[in-house]
Amino acid sequence: MKKTSESDRKIGDTMEKTKVVIVGGTGYLGQHLLQALASNNGGDRYDVAFTHHSSPVPRLLLDAFPHFPAFPVDLKSGLGFHSISQHFGQPDVVVNCAALSVPRTCEQDPVSAMSINVPHSLVNWLSTLASNKTLLIHLSTDQVYEGVKSFYKEEDETVAVNVYGKSKVAAELIIKDKHQNFAILRSSIIFGPQTVSPLPKNLPIQWMDSVLQKGDAVEFFHDEYRCPIYVKDLLAVIMKLINTWVASDDKQMRLVLNAGGPDRLSRVQMAEAVAEVGGHDLSLIKHVSASSVDRGVVSPADISMDITKLIQTLEISPTSFKDGVRLTLQSQSQSHSLP
Repeated sequence: MKKTSESDRKIGDTMEKTKVVIVGGTGYLGQHLLQALASNNGGDRYDVAFTHHSSPVPRLLLDAFPHFPAFPVDLKSGLGFHSISQHFGQPDVVVNCAALSVPRTCEQDPVSAMSINVPHSLVNWLSTLASNKTLLIHLSTDQVYEGVKSFYKEEDETVAVNVYGKSKVAAELIIKDKHQNFAILRSSIIFGPQTVSPLPKNLPIQWMDSVLQKGDAVEFFHDEYRCPIYVKDLLAVIMKLINTWVASDDKQMRLVLNAGGPDRLSRVQMAEAVAEVGGHDLSLIKHVSASSVDRGVVSPADISMDITKLIQTLEISPTSFKDGVRLTLQSQSQSHSLP
């Protein structure tokens, strides 16, 4: 990508702001991304808007980001996208964090999973924008892989074993086929601190910490492997992609990257790391096989990923799982001690 200097983006004495739209801004990654774009003088560099499906938008979120307009959007029908063009303008970058992401829910309602997770309406809207120069950063999943080996590479075949994974494979295909500028991030389990407006769902590290703290024995799978990624590493990846795009002259990007952490871990190993950092009794962690539990959905056994391409392309150093757990629990204890 040919680079342009920062001064080339200045109009008079004013820096031209980069317009960023976060689709699914009320979710876990979406809220963290809003925070990343707002911090470090981000308000001087980025114009940010976000979409939401649930209404009303949480008051805590609106109060935290008063200058970021929120747009109701229905991903199934595309209703609401035109309003963004009208009132916010054409975005330079769109980050799609929206998804029906609970595999069991997707299995129970495949029609909704396919209509929400395969972004037909989003891609159609982008095709109506002038010059087709918007970068789409799309969050995919490690569940596009079959799970029959370790350390999948980006060029490996995508053979999803459940509806959620299949919907994400279909999403990748439509983006590659219909949109010329994209970065697809195949994310693993995302973990880290709670969001500005706390989510009702359990966050993985906080949940493990809370159940082990109670002193009750808990079962964890010993034979299902993932590469969990610390949320701030994923934010660093997204911010690097945005800034690379902004600084380029040719505006061409067609990237698929495995976005996992540096460690291949079973659920047992994740729980052991949480127990060690949190000072909990390791004997509370009971090893069970994933095949012994019916979760109402087929789950791939080993979808650990090779992240060499991510590290080399973006020159980042991902946080180890244990360090990410330490940072997550420190953040939690600090928030609890606030008045």
